[in-house]
Amino acid sequence: MKKALYLPALLGLLLSGIALPEGASAQDCTQDVTDPRGKMKPWTTGAWKTGRYRNVFREAGYPQAEIDAKLQKAYHDVFEGPDRVYFEVGDSMAYVSDIKNKDARTEGLSYGMMVAVQLNKKDVFDRLWRWTRKYMQHQGGPRDAYFAWSLEPETGKHNSEGSASDGELYFVTDLLFAANRWGNDTGIDYYGEARRILDAMWSKDGTEGVMNVLNVEHKQINFVPHEGGYDWTDPSYHLPAFFEVWAEYAKDGHEHFYRDCADTARAFLHRATHPKTGLTPDYAEFSGAPHSRGRMGDAFRYDSWRVPMNIAMDYSWYAKDVAWQQAYARRFQNFLYCEGIATYDDQYNIDGSTPEWILPAGGFQKLRHSLGLVSTAGAASIMGTQAKSWKFVDEVWNAKLEPYEDGYFDPYFDGLMYLFSVMHLSGNYRIITPDMK
Repeated sequence: MKKALYLPALLGLLLSGIALPEGASAQDCTQDVTDPRGKMKPWTTGAWKTGRYRNVFREAGYPQAEIDAKLQKAYHDVFEGPDRVYFEVGDSMAYVSDIKNKDARTEGLSYGMMVAVQLNKKDVFDRLWRWTRKYMQHQGGPRDAYFAWSLEPETGKHNSEGSASDGELYFVTDLLFAANRWGNDTGIDYYGEARRILDAMWSKDGTEGVMNVLNVEHKQINFVPHEGGYDWTDPSYHLPAFFEVWAEYAKDGHEHFYRDCADTARAFLHRATHPKTGLTPDYAEFSGAPHSRGRMGDAFRYDSWRVPMNIAMDYSWYAKDVAWQQAYARRFQNFLYCEGIATYDDQYNIDGSTPEWILPAGGFQKLRHSLGLVSTAGAASIMGTQAKSWKFVDEVWNAKLEPYEDGYFDPYFDGLMYLFSVMHLSGNYRIITPDMK
């Protein structure tokens, strides 16, 4: 069922003879379902305090050996298999490529580094960082230490000199985690590299329009650290958990500010998520209101897929906003469930209606039931309080990274969202502390 505002649409389905989603009723498809596993019982204390991470797959009844194999296969498919997006260059470098767009992005490089440090793959991490530093990081000038967000991987030619602020956010966190896991005396001074980015960030004064990655007045991450994108944001860039990590491990004198940014990110997400659907726009004002950029940014599209997983990460690691985050997970998963758990679309207006214009990807312009969103919706079950949340975990478990029926295939974004989700749901996406050597 599509675009459900629940009762009228459900009645229409009943009259037409089309089956309702499992557990739905003509009264209210947001009611919970019956499941032999009962209602999900989320943890309410974060891993920062307990040192423990939920293995939601195991709780759902899947054998540990199969969970381990699923994580290994997900990594293999993205990094090693015939449809991999990770490519080694010479003896010491590698990059991640957005195959469908024929470029390499700070998004993908930084995600690859996060996967590597989480799974203790030092060689992969070091290769990715060396390539990123050589080809993407600006050396000198007003953009010093920032990164060109997109380039041609075969030639190193920059498609854009500007940065996307989420890349810098991830790179700093990746490097701080690497310093904790492997130390700084094995060939790369990870902490020094993280501090170089941070110190440069704080030195940006608007010369040639280049600004801090964080809007200092609003204590929020901006869309791009440059005039024109400094005063608005992208909800999927708001990762309060990462700012908590910076506050603990950056040790650059801005600890209080970073904690404020974490709290502000949580408050922002309250405002940015739709009160009925839980959907967020791809682009937003700091107030949380949609930032409309023509046909592009005021709808829930590819960027926004990341929001439920980011909120789940914050819940898992720090659990500082438990009541709201649990309510968000119910709202978001209820909306998708009412749309049809096996058929919901990947783009919506934030009120749940169909956008007039569909954002293309990989030469296709159509709505589909995308693996990337299936994955992040499943990760939201870390916060789940309904039996229904098990169904979203099962959807991730049964998902496959393979071409769609029309031939569209995205091992990059779909693949990385899927891999991240498998890591989260198996308890393998963690705060890397100095004792995790």
